[in-house]
Amino acid sequence: MQFDEIVAVRTTSAAWRLLRADNAPLVLSFLGRVFVDDNIREISESELVSLLGDELHMLNAKLGDGTYPRTPKAYLDEWSAPDTAWLRKYYVVESDEPHYDATPAVERAVAWVRSLQDRSFVGTESRLNTVFDLLRQIVYGTNTDPEVRLAELRRRRSEIDAEIQAVERGEVSVLDASRRRDRYQQFGDVARALLSDFREVEGNFRMLDRQMRQRIATWRGTKGELLDEIVGSRTLISDSDQGRSFQAFYDLLLSADRLDELDRLVREAQALDDVADTDSRLTNIHHDWLDAGTRAQETVRRLSEQLRRFLDDQAWLENRRVMDLLRNIEASAYTVRDLPAAEFGHGIDSPTPTVNLPMERPLYRRTATVEVSSDDVEEGESDGDSDALFEQIHVDPAPLIDGVRKVLRGRDQVTLAEVVAGAPLQQGLAELVTYLSLTDESFAKVFDEKAEEAVSWTDETGTGRTARVPRVIFTRAVSTPAPSTTAPSTTAPSTTAPSTTVPPTEQEGP
Repeated sequence: MQFDEIVAVRTTSAAWRLLRADNAPLVLSFLGRVFVDDNIREISESELVSLLGDELHMLNAKLGDGTYPRTPKAYLDEWSAPDTAWLRKYYVVESDEPHYDATPAVERAVAWVRSLQDRSFVGTESRLNTVFDLLRQIVYGTNTDPEVRLAELRRRRSEIDAEIQAVERGEVSVLDASRRRDRYQQFGDVARALLSDFREVEGNFRMLDRQMRQRIATWRGTKGELLDEIVGSRTLISDSDQGRSFQAFYDLLLSADRLDELDRLVREAQALDDVADTDSRLTNIHHDWLDAGTRAQETVRRLSEQLRRFLDDQAWLENRRVMDLLRNIEASAYTVRDLPAAEFGHGIDSPTPTVNLPMERPLYRRTATVEVSSDDVEEGESDGDSDALFEQIHVDPAPLIDGVRKVLRGRDQVTLAEVVAGAPLQQGLAELVTYLSLTDESFAKVFDEKAEEAVSWTDETGTGRTARVPRVIFTRAVSTPAPSTTAPSTTAPSTTAPSTTVPPTEQEGP
C-alpha cells in the first residue's frame, strides 16, 4: 500500500478508530465476547445495557471507582454514533425498542488483535496443500480441452488406486501429531474467518440497497425504464457477485448429508489427543454458520421487501400528484361555470378527411427575426377592451333535458324538430348544438343520417335563421327515472358524439 492509501484508511476506517480509542480494551473485550464469541447477531437495547452494566461494575471494582464513570446507555450511544460506527442501531418489525448489532469493523479489529497473540505452533504444510488444491480447481475447472481434463482425472485415479493397493497390502500411512495439529489449526482459522465474514456480507447487502434507493430517488427517466433497470431480472442484491457466492454457500450448507458429515468429522477430529481443543465453538461451528447464514438471508429478504415498498410509495406519490392536478382542474371548472359567456361560438370538424401529400408541403424557410424593443413603452394600463374575453354564451342543458322528458311522457319517441317547435330556441345555434349533445338516462338519442330536418330560430337582431341537420330522434327508455334537479352545466357540446353524425350546419336568410 502507498502512503496516501494508508492515510486514507487511517482516516476513514472504523476498525482503525477502534484500535486508537482510549477505551479500546473495554470495547474489544465486551463487543468481542458478546457479538463475536457468542455469535449474537441481534440484541435488544435493554439486554445489552444490562450486560454492559455488569461489565462496567466488574471493571470499576477491579480497577477502581471512576475508571469508567459513564452510564452503559451513554457508552452504547457513543459506539453507535455515525462518526464511530462500531455498533449498528436499528428498529425491528413490531418492536418499539432499538436493537444492536456489531459492524464488520468490530470483527476486523478483534481478529487483528487475536492475530497478535503468540502461538505455540504454526503449521504451514496444510496451507501449502490447500494452495495446490485451489490452483488445480482453478486451472482444470476452467479448461475446456477434453484431453487435459482426462489426463488430470486419470492422474487422480492412479493416485487413488495406488493408495487402495497400499491399504490392501497393510501399508496404512497416518498423519503424525504435527500434521494433525497443523490441519486442525487451519480448520479453526478458516471456520472463524468464515463466520466473521457473514457480518461483512450483510453490510455489503445493505450498501447495495442504499445504492439502489439513491438510484431510484434520482431517476429522471420513465417508470418502465426504472423497473427494467433495477428489478428486471430479480434484484441487484441477489444477482451481485456477493449474492451469488453467498447463495451457493448457503445452498451447500443446507444439505443434510453434508451437515451430518461435517458434524461427524469435527467430533472425531476433536476426540484425538494431539488436537484436543479447548474452544467449544468449533464443535458446533456449523450451527453458527447456519444461524449467520439465515440472518443474512433474512436481511436480503427484508431489504427486498423494503425496496418494493419504496417503489410502491414512489408510484403512490405520482398517482397522488395526478389526482391533485385533476381536482384543481375540477375546482377551476366549477369556479368559472356560472360566468356569462356571450358571443360564444362552437365549430365542428369536417366530416371528410383532408389529404396532404408529402410533395405538396413547402420547403423549409427560415423565419424572419423580428427585433422587439420596449425602451419607449410607458408603463400603465392597456387601452384595449378586455370585456370581450368574458362575453360568451352559456347554455345550461338541464332545462333542455327537462323539456325532452316532458314531451316523452305521453309519447314513445319525438324528433328534435318537434321538441323545438314546442319550445323555440332562445340562444340560437349554441342551444341547437347543446340539443345535439344531450345525454340522459331517461331517454336515448338516435341520428338518422338518411333524412334531414330544418330547425329555425330568431337571433338577437330579429333575423330568422334556419339550420339543416340530420334527423334526431329521442326515444324513451324502458324505465324513466325521476327528473334530476342537478344537471351538470356545460359551456360547449360534448365531444363524445361521433363527428360523422353532425355535419356542418347550413344557415339560410329570412
